Amino acid sequence: MTDSAGERWGKEAADAAAAVVRARLEVQAPVAAIILGSGLGDVASRMVGARSLAYSEVPGFSGTAVVGHAGTVICGSLGGREVVALAGRFHMYEGYSAQAAAFPVRVMHALGIRVLFASNAAGALNPELVPGDLVVIDDQINLTSQNPLTGRVTPGDLRFPDMSAAYSPRLKALVMAAAGAVPLKTGVYVGSMGPTYETPAEVRMLAGLGADLTGMSTVAEAIVAAALGMEFVGVSLVTNAATGMSDTLLSHDDVVEVGQLASARFADLLEEFVARL
Repeated sequence: MTDSAGERWGKEAADAAAAVVRARLEVQAPVAAIILGSGLGDVASRMVGARSLAYSEVPGFSGTAVVGHAGTVICGSLGGREVVALAGRFHMYEGYSAQAAAFPVRVMHALGIRVLFASNAAGALNPELVPGDLVVIDDQINLTSQNPLTGRVTPGDLRFPDMSAAYSPRLKALVMAAAGAVPLKTGVYVGSMGPTYETPAEVRMLAGLGADLTGMSTVAEAIVAAALGMEFVGVSLVTNAATGMSDTLLSHDDVVEVGQLASARFADLLEEFVARL
């Protein structure tokens, strides 16, 4: 079996993984799944009655070696509602295919979840965005050169999903309403393969394409969510200005540090969002 055939990461595999997660974490009827990006894993500490399972114990999952990604599935109550959180991602730059990177989305769908909230750390292409900003993603540009739907159609998928509203207008409005006094901005996210940060020339190109934020995740997840008919929303934490927009050299340690500093604000937003679902 190959990734391109869609079988290794398809419906049967997702059902099998979901069965393990459901049994081990006593999952009942979660209202949402949450993907936690770099440095934002502390949200899990807000979950009441949290039960966790290492990725290595879930069929089809692997441990993540990226700093700031714990590599655990967590089930518990947030904002008085049951949720499942994914603390960490599989990134394509680690050698995973787009199908593998988006496989957790299929597992969440197999658990009966139809709302997916994804967060990520991102670099600012728009000079009006500064480190520490929380940005609701309006739309995306996929420049990873991969699409997780390549190959045979997975049962339950749309062959040609519409992407005109891949980021749910309803969920975006809920996030904005949940923000309260927390200032939120909006922007277009461009996903690239990584693992290098962009060159100054690439930053100018991406800004010229209409992107406000750049990162190395999320786009494959949004595509699979659209194919499955899930509602998807994304929030980026700006952790740095993109290459060439400041004199500071970029470091993943700085990304994680900014994430930790913003973790409380992000957790407040997320908790209120879940309560409003």
